[in-house]
Amino acid sequence: MISFKEISPSEFFYQHRELAGFSNPARALYSAIRELVENSLDACDGYGILPDVLIRVTETKPSPSDVKEFEIYVKDNGIGIPSEKLPKALGKVFYGSKFTLKQSRGTFGMGGTMSILYAQITTNKPLRVWSNTGNGETHYFELMIDIENNKPIVLKHKKFSQQNWRGTAIKINLLGDYVRSSQKIQEYFRRLALFTPYANMVFEDPNGEVFAFKRSVDKVPPPPHEVQPHPKGVDLELLRRIVQRSSSKTVLSLLINSFQRVGRKTALEILKIANVDPNKRPSELKMEEMMRIINAMKTYEKFLPPDPSCLSPLGKELIEEGIKKELNPQFVYALSRKPSSYEGYPFIVEAAVASNKTPGIKVLRYANRIPLLYDEKSDVVFKLLNEEIDLKRYKINEDEPIIILTHICSTKVPYKTVGKEFVADIPEVEKEMKLALQKVLREYSLFISKKVKIETQKKKKNVYEFYLPMIAKFAALLGETKIPSVSGLIDSVKVVDIE
Repeated sequence: MISFKEISPSEFFYQHRELAGFSNPARALYSAIRELVENSLDACDGYGILPDVLIRVTETKPSPSDVKEFEIYVKDNGIGIPSEKLPKALGKVFYGSKFTLKQSRGTFGMGGTMSILYAQITTNKPLRVWSNTGNGETHYFELMIDIENNKPIVLKHKKFSQQNWRGTAIKINLLGDYVRSSQKIQEYFRRLALFTPYANMVFEDPNGEVFAFKRSVDKVPPPPHEVQPHPKGVDLELLRRIVQRSSSKTVLSLLINSFQRVGRKTALEILKIANVDPNKRPSELKMEEMMRIINAMKTYEKFLPPDPSCLSPLGKELIEEGIKKELNPQFVYALSRKPSSYEGYPFIVEAAVASNKTPGIKVLRYANRIPLLYDEKSDVVFKLLNEEIDLKRYKINEDEPIIILTHICSTKVPYKTVGKEFVADIPEVEKEMKLALQKVLREYSLFISKKVKIETQKKKKNVYEFYLPMIAKFAALLGETKIPSVSGLIDSVKVVDIE
């Protein structure tokens, strides 16, 4: 006889941890650091705060094996977590502040909790967390997760006065493999520092090596604002929930008050297409009527594009500043495309190119300011650069010392997996990404042409500098005259600065 059993989200990810990037000790250590750091950055720059983040990874138990117990400590100067929300925020899967239409690094509200869950099942040690929201009071918790019931277990809670700090500090103990993950972790911080030039970050690794990344600008990108859903991105379940929560008296006012880009005229047109009475009470809507409204929204062609104020692109200036700070290239060019949308979700594509000091094409991929290091060949950018765009048209061969950077920011980045490592080739995203890449590659092609021209001018001037004094000397000897000055002729060959 078949038996059925309900399992909690915590139980599901306990059994399928690889879905969230915790497939082995090396990947798990990388994923845990990444998730905790990105939560810290969201708590800072998402609210206009210049981030100061400390990350310390310590080996707690010496072992001959590469898989060891590590303590991860992450401290920030963000907004902190209110004490009444903290246990659930960190001890319950799918509970958090990231289920709104507003750009953030986290997408599913589970990355930090998955790190804590993985730590618990590998070491059976509790999470330790300190939080201060700026009210002069720090709350300290020790927590574990009730996996079966997906709820936090508070082992200890105390509070004390502290006036000189606001933010969150977290300690977890987990089994990891730093030997195999060290290169990825260090590369992650280098790429993160490049794309957050306004942040101070210090990473202390288990070997005692300190990697310090200092901010070079005191400017945070404008924080994103929460917005209402766009009608094109609404499905039946979301509409049902909106109807349940709404206090609107009529279906007409429901559409006007609950969705962006919907005014009275637009709402009436939608309801006419759906054959639904505008004056009907929302609570009286039947499922078939809701479905007709959804279908009308999907087919309606007069909506304005989604409101992009919920997005926070890094911008041309900060992208170029970050690249200069970390790489000091001879040439750099960045751009931000205009907002676009897919399925009612707004997104912005950014791209950059820079000269590099080592041969070969290096691609840096970002999504909502997160460096994407794994599964490069599954990403839309790899497809474009290898199948859609002929790099030779831009004078770029496989040995060209070039860095190509791409970034997509959206309220819903089309990741293919929960692990957030590669972006799907959604047609609208692919089109915008291709246009952005073509533009920055054209600028790099102009740089190469200018570089070749300058090299030609330099060679010409070197020839003049070598032969003209000799010719002048021999001519003077033959003519029994004074050797004429040739500096004017040499100076006439101008070498234009590559800038």
